[in-house]
Amino acid sequence: MKEEKERYYFDHNATTQVRPEVIRAMLPCLGMYYGNPSSVHSFGREARNYLEVSREKVAKLINAEPDEIFFTGCGTESDNIALIGCLNAAEGKRNGLITSQVEHSAILKAATALENKGHPVTRVGVDGSGRVDFTELKNSVDENTLLVSIMHANNETGVVQDIVQAAEIAHESGAYFHTDAVQATGKTAIDVKAMNIDMLSMSGHKINAPKGIGALYIKKGVTVNPLTYGGSQERGIRPGTENISGIVAFARALEIAVDEMDARKTKLTALVERLETGIESAIENVFFNGRDAERISGTSNVSIPGVDGEALLFSLDMAGIAASTGSACSTGEVEPSHVLVAMGCNPKVAQSSLRFSMGYDTTEEGVDRILEILPAIVERLRSVSAGL
Repeated sequence: MKEEKERYYFDHNATTQVRPEVIRAMLPCLGMYYGNPSSVHSFGREARNYLEVSREKVAKLINAEPDEIFFTGCGTESDNIALIGCLNAAEGKRNGLITSQVEHSAILKAATALENKGHPVTRVGVDGSGRVDFTELKNSVDENTLLVSIMHANNETGVVQDIVQAAEIAHESGAYFHTDAVQATGKTAIDVKAMNIDMLSMSGHKINAPKGIGALYIKKGVTVNPLTYGGSQERGIRPGTENISGIVAFARALEIAVDEMDARKTKLTALVERLETGIESAIENVFFNGRDAERISGTSNVSIPGVDGEALLFSLDMAGIAASTGSACSTGEVEPSHVLVAMGCNPKVAQSSLRFSMGYDTTEEGVDRILEILPAIVERLRSVSAGL
């Protein structure tokens, strides 16, 4: 019988394994308490209790009010409700959106859809470290701007934006402020009141809850139209029977993430330093995207010129290392990461980039395995590339 090789997962920004504690928390809602929370009988009331207790937990963990939390199917849906729902509710001349060039595709494609419907959209640039150009942002916001949306932490580089300043700029002109906090939730402290955030998107499967559950914070007084229509669930903002087991899991996962945040940050910061220092010492001509900026712990994006990122990714996978590349495949052609290109990275170099993202179960052993095999893989691929 063939012995299975050891595998190491370095793609936590894509998705995470559901933690055992989270599974245990959600099991009762998959079994005994299976009622529809909209039903008035005892089965429904039991499910409703799990729903509202979870809502209260999530609200408390980001310093919101329970009736400001709306459960959705994922971060993408939260982003779409925030942007399209807010702009669809626009009245008068305020109907513009401002966002950045390095947002997740959920934001960028929603912005394009709004633009196609006649809403003016501005996409501000970033500096070489991936930080939003606040001078450009300030100059872009005017009396026609209804919403400013700037992500909290970038999914490819981990770069953290100063969303307090972004919110202040938005509010100075009377606009609302939204942030895609899918990568930041549970990894850095969030206080929606202190940060003066109007809307904030979250996702469960980035913090060790199952896929298929997200949440959207909407501050009282912010008007958002629903994207879908049906029952009165989630106060009409997101109609449809709630995913109770997923909601319970999300609340428990966020609770654990916040409780372990400081310890995990210390651990993952050390592991990223170990990884980046090791790669630098073993491989010539490499650089780390966003390294000079504040980053969420556990994310490292490295460019290795002379190596195709896809080839490097597959070689690592064959050796038992799961990572990711920022490149996107469109109509059969691999395109460079829009995030790295916006940061001024040469498109060809951007296609040589890899993202290693870590989680609560990442170990030194896994990092050392990367450092053990990566130099030889790079040397081989560079020699092949040079011979073409």
